[in-house]
Amino acid sequence: MRPVPVEGDGVRLRLFLDDDVADLATACADPLVQRFVPAMPDPYTRTDAHWWVTEGAPAVWAGGGAAYAVVDPATDRLLGGTGIAQVVPTRGQAEIGYWVAPWARGRGVATAAVRALTGYAFTEGLARVELLTHPENAASQRVALAAGYRREGVRQAASPTRDGGRQDLVAWIRLAGDPAGPTPRLLPDLPTGRLTDGVVTLRPLTPADAGFLHGLHTRPEVVAVRVPPVPPDRAWAEQRCALAAAKWLAGEAADLVIEDAASGVPAGNCALVYEDPRGRQAMIGYSLLPDWRGRGVASRAVRLLARWAFSSAGIARLSAGTIGENVASWRVLERVGFRREGLLRQRFAGFGMDRSDEVLFGLLPDELTRGDG
Repeated sequence: MRPVPVEGDGVRLRLFLDDDVADLATACADPLVQRFVPAMPDPYTRTDAHWWVTEGAPAVWAGGGAAYAVVDPATDRLLGGTGIAQVVPTRGQAEIGYWVAPWARGRGVATAAVRALTGYAFTEGLARVELLTHPENAASQRVALAAGYRREGVRQAASPTRDGGRQDLVAWIRLAGDPAGPTPRLLPDLPTGRLTDGVVTLRPLTPADAGFLHGLHTRPEVVAVRVPPVPPDRAWAEQRCALAAAKWLAGEAADLVIEDAASGVPAGNCALVYEDPRGRQAMIGYSLLPDWRGRGVASRAVRLLARWAFSSAGIARLSAGTIGENVASWRVLERVGFRREGLLRQRFAGFGMDRSDEVLFGLLPDELTRGDG
């Protein structure tokens, strides 16, 4: 690729300069950059920054890639970095990467830089550009979607970690012929970041909720209706919380915490799993702490989630299933408008050789009730 300046929306891509060394050293020592760019030296010093400006970046250009400083067009101050690597000329493909300095985050810098460099890469003859993100880096995945990249899948153990292990990477792609604009999402964000009816509030599950989630799903009353009825370990909760945002962005699931609207105290967990996007059908599940049962909290939460699914996510049908003995859960679904549709005999594994039936429920948009509980 030719090392020419590239203009973007509120950013400029240019070669790294000696004047960037101080900002480069500070930015690349940032904990977030260090976490998600494991190839960065740790600690990152001015010596590392000077090497990158004088040797590292020029070597990338000499190898057929690109290494750009992302700067403010008005002040020329460094805002981040972006580049093209892993170029395969015979396939017309390459990989794009980027990072943003702490002082430039939240301004759309990464999205503007990725759009600009991707467009330039296509004018230089590339047909396919890949973008790889850490599974827990939801901010970077939002950049990919905003820049028009589509999620292609997960590359298992694709990247080395700082401790000598391996980690998965989520692969995103953009082709030269793809339409302009961001990639549409199956599951949009919640309006104002949450759903509430004034009594119950639903908000997205976050990594900070791992302790609560583990405590909820290890309560004997909750374990009794889990499938299988075995308490999960803490690692299960931590992984589910860490990947919740990525699964939402991928259109796979919306995982939420149920809170008391007045106090903000967590009462349970509910989730929507988009099991059939082509048929626009999703499944709802929920768990509630025993102290909050009998107050209509679960019905309110399921109704809020169902209303959002039908009105904002464009889902045409919701399903839910309970183990055969969970009559209380049947009542929750029926109060929301779900209808019992069938029975799958011996559907769920239990303890040892035991198995349980699954009772199936379904809900269509015009069946959703308006009740208060």
